[in-house]
This record gives sequence, structure tokens and C-alpha cells, in this order.
Amino acid sequence: MILIGERINGMFRDVARAIRARDPEPIRQLARLQEAAGADYLDVNVGPTAAEPVEAMQWLVRVVQEASDLPLCLDSTNYDAIAAGLELARKPAVINSVYADRPRIERAFPMARKHGAKLIGLCMDAKGIPKNSENRLALAMELVAAAAEYDFPLEDLWIDPLILPVNVAQDHGPEVLETLRQVKILSDPPPKTVIGLSNASQKCVNRSLVDRTFMAMAMCCGLDAAIVNVNDEELMATIATARIILNQDVYADSYLKVFKKRG
Repeated sequence: MILIGERINGMFRDVARAIRARDPEPIRQLARLQEAAGADYLDVNVGPTAAEPVEAMQWLVRVVQEASDLPLCLDSTNYDAIAAGLELARKPAVINSVYADRPRIERAFPMARKHGAKLIGLCMDAKGIPKNSENRLALAMELVAAAAEYDFPLEDLWIDPLILPVNVAQDHGPEVLETLRQVKILSDPPPKTVIGLSNASQKCVNRSLVDRTFMAMAMCCGLDAAIVNVNDEELMATIATARIILNQDVYADSYLKVFKKRG
């Protein structure tokens, strides 16, 4: 399971304040805490309110890399900001993300090829997020076809079926799980799958419970990666235990500690 730490995101108030003030210390602390908790990548997102997203992304990437050697997941709807971050990234990054529409495909896939980056493809297009798994899979297939078109390694394409909050889109949950199952038969080799886990619980009560329950269910459907709060200890314990039950890790009484130190 590939875990992407979610916290360095300008949608969080503390991160937005740090970006506006160009205060590096809160960002460095979040990078260190997530690395210590077991993150494999650090999501880096300047958020929607950054006045100059390109310059803000450059600053953020530099600050994060001062504190951590983990590879980055560059997260923005502004591809100029992502391109600027890729130029500074010391390790191959993940581009988050590309919709299944031509203008975005034509910008993102060549950029990923140029920098040796992985790419998160979203099961949505200009019309929005489909309700059912069939239409999500049709968009996933467009992304798989784009990978072939641009000679992009399928194992470096990560498909995100897009989970919505269960309190407003409860009927989407089973469709996302089915999409995760079916993505694995779209190609050989198949693309990887990824979710932004905390989207499932936005504005819900018992957020951690919702997140860790959905995470275990998604893992049973073949999930490969997730953008998560790696500092949620109960969530991390759930992931570690699910891996034991799914026979993905060898059981030992110390498996929780082993999972945290797996890197």
C-alpha cells in the first residue's frame, strides 16, 4: 500500500497561513511528522487561495525538501504550477491529477513523460463525476488509451475513481468499490488505483471511523495507494491489519511497528 500524506495542502488553514506568510517552519514540521508516521509520498498543494500558484508551489517544494527526502505528489489544477514543481523535485514525483478530457491529457501526459513522473488520472471529464461504475470505467479506459498513445507506462498510471462524501453521495460508495475491482482488468499490466480517502468523510461525524472503514473495504477491492492522514494512528493500524488479513504482509506480533517502519 502506497501512502501519500495529505496534510501539506493549502485547503488546511494552518498551511494556507504558512503559504501566505512564507513561514517555512509549520510546513517543515508537517513534512517531518508525516515521514515519521510512515508516508511514502508527501502531497504538496498550494490550495485554491494562493495569489501566485506557480511561485507558491516553487516555495512549497523547496521548503518540504529541506525537511524530508520523501518523493512528492504535486497536486494542483494549475499545470503551470505542477510543471514548476517538477523542475525542482529531487525525486520522481506523482502528478495529481488529470481529468479524462483532451486538453488536460495533452498537457499532462507529455509532462509526466518528460520528468519520469507517475500520473493520477481521475474518473471524470468536463461533465463531472459519473454516478455509476460503468461510466467511471469508461473514463478510466480513456486514460488507459491515452497512456498507450503517449507511450506512458501503465504501471505509472494511477486511476482515482473519486469517492464523494457519504453524507451527500451515499450511493456512490458501492460504485467506487466496483470501479476499483474492474480497473484491474482494463489492461495488462493494469494501472494502479488510488483514492483521496478523506473525501469520503467530509463534514461527517466520526470522520476517522468512516475513513478507516472505507479504507479497509477499498483494500479488499484491490486498492494500491491512498492520499491519507498518516498521523491518524487508528487509520494506520487499520491499514496494517487489513494487509495481514489480505495476506499481503507476513504476520508477527509486532506487525503494527513493522508496518510503520516498512520504508
